[in-house]
Amino acid sequence: MTRELWWFSGGLIDLKKYSTSEVARAVKLHPNTIRKYEEWQLIPAPLRQKNGYRIYTEYHIQLIQIARIGFSVEIIHGNLRKKITEVIHSLASYDFQQARKLLTEYFQLIETEQSKAEEAIRLTSVDLQKLKNNKKQTFTRKQAADYLDITIDTLRNWELNGLITVPRQKNHYRSYDEQTIALLKIIRTLRNANYSLSAILRFMQALEQKHMLTQQEIQLTLNRLSDNDYIHSVCDTLLISLENAENNAILIEEKMRALENIACHP
Repeated sequence: MTRELWWFSGGLIDLKKYSTSEVARAVKLHPNTIRKYEEWQLIPAPLRQKNGYRIYTEYHIQLIQIARIGFSVEIIHGNLRKKITEVIHSLASYDFQQARKLLTEYFQLIETEQSKAEEAIRLTSVDLQKLKNNKKQTFTRKQAADYLDITIDTLRNWELNGLITVPRQKNHYRSYDEQTIALLKIIRTLRNANYSLSAILRFMQALEQKHMLTQQEIQLTLNRLSDNDYIHSVCDTLLISLENAENNAILIEEKMRALENIACHP
């Protein structure tokens, strides 16, 4: 790090300057990643020395830290990833008014996704209460897919992933009875709310063991990993990940105020 006196309208200011390697050490990233941040327009383009070396400031360091907070929860559905990227791009261009507007929209998107996830749990609880061992009417796979308004490939995918087991008739064709259709409706509800296949599988396995789950048990099952879940995505703990995204957004909002102060007083 070097220091240099720069002249601003208020007088002389002692401005800290950082090299690429110094920034990398400060934010615990590889120098090539710092250059990628510049390429992706997540930070302002740094000034250059006469020898071509980049000159970074405290603004770059703080903005990289904000970006890492924003991207730490990798929820891509509901335009959440896109929106937080737009926030960072606005900060990279020093447009704080736009950044605040976009962050407000980000909060609203999180709230929408939380509502969808919670509503799916409520509907699942209601559907479980209605579930009966009624096996009078049966459907073929195509009829079942049409009835549920999903594709045959989606239905096949759910079966291949073990979400549901469909019995076969003597002619070896699958036979979807009304109870199976009711369970498939529950799976569809949870998938529409962006719960992952592995989260739904946990729920279906718990349901198979207990046959009836309370709304609280449904939420815990969908959002809690078992000891055997070594690899998972954020959608495996959807509500928890959305809560983390909200907490991160609150932290970003605080850091944005500090960042704006740096921009006004380098």
